[in-house]
Amino acid sequence: MNATSGFETAPETETDPGRVVLLTTSHRVAPGLLSWPAWQTLHAADRVLCADGAHPQLPYLREAGIAVEEASPTAEALIDACAGGRTSVVVTTGEGDPALTDGLARLAGSGRVRMPDLELLPASYDLPGARLLDLVQVMDRIRLECPWSSRQTHRGLAKYGIEEAYELVEAIEEGDRDELREELGDVLLQVVFHARIAEDGIEAGSAEDGEEGTAPFSIDDVAAGIVTKLIHRHPHVFGDETASTPEDVKEHWLRTKAVEKQRESVTEGIPLGQPALALAAKLASRVHTAALDVPLPQGEGIGYELLEMAVRAEREGVDPEAALRAAARAYRDAVRVREGVAGVSGAATGE
Repeated sequence: MNATSGFETAPETETDPGRVVLLTTSHRVAPGLLSWPAWQTLHAADRVLCADGAHPQLPYLREAGIAVEEASPTAEALIDACAGGRTSVVVTTGEGDPALTDGLARLAGSGRVRMPDLELLPASYDLPGARLLDLVQVMDRIRLECPWSSRQTHRGLAKYGIEEAYELVEAIEEGDRDELREELGDVLLQVVFHARIAEDGIEAGSAEDGEEGTAPFSIDDVAAGIVTKLIHRHPHVFGDETASTPEDVKEHWLRTKAVEKQRESVTEGIPLGQPALALAAKLASRVHTAALDVPLPQGEGIGYELLEMAVRAEREGVDPEAALRAAARAYRDAVRVREGVAGVSGAATGE
């Protein structure tokens, strides 16, 4: 369709310049879920225009009885169409309509044209977490089209999950907010990537990786699972129980977790592959929480000495992993001072 076809210039005797409404919508909200002011404006408009014939809102607008013209008017043609007090609503595309808005701005700045009232009307807004939908869509496309990503398995990605978790901890300990935001994104990517692999079911594994396919699940299943768990383990928030202290919350959490897991030993569920100091501290924490009196095993060598120190650290409320990392950083700094190397940063270590 010609950019100006279907538009009639109002008679020169008409003086009211009218109104132009640029209606924006979010692709992250289901089509048709528009605000009440948006529906009122659409129904009252003299003309509703949209340059994109495949715009996801069009079927819902037409179902609501709104006649939408598929047209890409120039700024001049749109101004002419509004003359005489008429209102034209332009349903913008996902990328906006820069040619139209630039043209309107140019005419307004010229001072030679009597401009209609210009209004930007957001018809739908992103809810908190809406950008997560973008991540899911991007990950889906990468999984399908990227030669490397399309071949990845859970086992193949496992090492990256460990690396990203450590980098997140480092950003937290360094107090770098920008780095923290980036590392949280990297950890989130691991979650979405694994969930996308899991959607492929049997194709997610391979004989050489030792993985066997199982029932597929999606990121929605992952989110639903953690939502259910959080609600169940917070009866003081979502139920009738009360908790006024962090200790009360921990008691609720442990009690509901014990019912869920039905474990025979407090050691069940502790990953033995985690760093040794963290493992020792976690075991000590479980023993302490369960009020068990378990003497430390006796033996010779530095391993037993480290075990005793890790248990002592947990008893005193100190994270032995974090404490040793802090000491190791101080040691690194001392080494660099002795070497005469200026500055101390994670980048300088090659990490």
